[in-house]
Amino acid sequence: MEYINLFFIALFELSNAMAPYILFGLLFAGILHEFVPDTIVTKHLGKDNIFSVIKATLFGIPLPVCSCGVIPLATSIKKSGASKGATLSFLISTPITGVDSILATYGIFGWIFTIYRVITSMIIAMVAGILTNIFDKEESPVKSGFSAIKASNTLSPTFSLQKKEEASCCSTESSCCSTEKKDFWLTSAFRYAFVTLLGDIAKPLVWGLLLGALITVAIPQSISEILIEYSWISYIIVIAIAVPMYVCATASLPIAAGLMLSGVSAGAAFVFLSAGPATNTVTIGVVKKMLGTRSLAIYLGSIVVGSIIFGLGLDYLFSASDIDPASLIHMHEEVGMIAMLSSVILWGLVGYLLLMKKA
Repeated sequence: MEYINLFFIALFELSNAMAPYILFGLLFAGILHEFVPDTIVTKHLGKDNIFSVIKATLFGIPLPVCSCGVIPLATSIKKSGASKGATLSFLISTPITGVDSILATYGIFGWIFTIYRVITSMIIAMVAGILTNIFDKEESPVKSGFSAIKASNTLSPTFSLQKKEEASCCSTESSCCSTEKKDFWLTSAFRYAFVTLLGDIAKPLVWGLLLGALITVAIPQSISEILIEYSWISYIIVIAIAVPMYVCATASLPIAAGLMLSGVSAGAAFVFLSAGPATNTVTIGVVKKMLGTRSLAIYLGSIVVGSIIFGLGLDYLFSASDIDPASLIHMHEEVGMIAMLSSVILWGLVGYLLLMKKA
């Protein structure tokens, strides 16, 4: 009975932590969909080449979006015609290297750690995108675009009907068309965000939250003691904890700092900073559904291998320079009404969409 209570407490806390960012990401994606033409996304991110991957990585760096908020944005650019490689690069670089995360990293760890984190995150994202374009070739963009339209119409018949009405309006009276677009763009953005996109990720989102809560309960509380005792496999232990666990880039910083202050190596703490924000059970489920099993394997493999390699590299840099990583650390969290309200809204929308699909 105690574990059941702990599970629901963990689910409650996880939902509160993720819900505001998921809702923000959905709304942001809906607004982008209204104001950024699909042709721009297709032109810059639609090709299976290295340049689309680089552009997607650079585009994701400044966005202050976490690993759950990036899901609807990635889904949106994929529907707009982005290649699998570009989508995956965006999905990895965005949650690790947002402006808020970069500034917070500098505030806690200083400029050496910050620059290293940003550069290595970009490399991991680009490698994942390039490997995806090589080993998981995209179908023709035109076919992909038709599939997205078909999926959108299936999930949101009212949205489809409105688009048809707008098209007929344009064909008869241009002034009518411009007025309707100006007056109802926000409605269209909300419908695209909270019906079409959320409908796409509703089921993996629920399973991810449930599994994430279960993992949170199962993880030992004394992580740092285990990592210090088994330092030779600390990287593997951190990866096993960080990959399925939800933690945003900013929130991961005090955890990593605490690990380092407890005696865990800087490299192992870096692995947590890299793999933690880039992955979680929710994102894993969505990537599998959106991009397929092969892209999911590349996604996880690139993050795991890249994080371990660069973690070892960081330990080597500190040992070669005789700098104590703990000396670089310049070392808060409460659940407010907005977080709880967001959680209620998210679960309500997800439940409604899942019931509508079954009906």
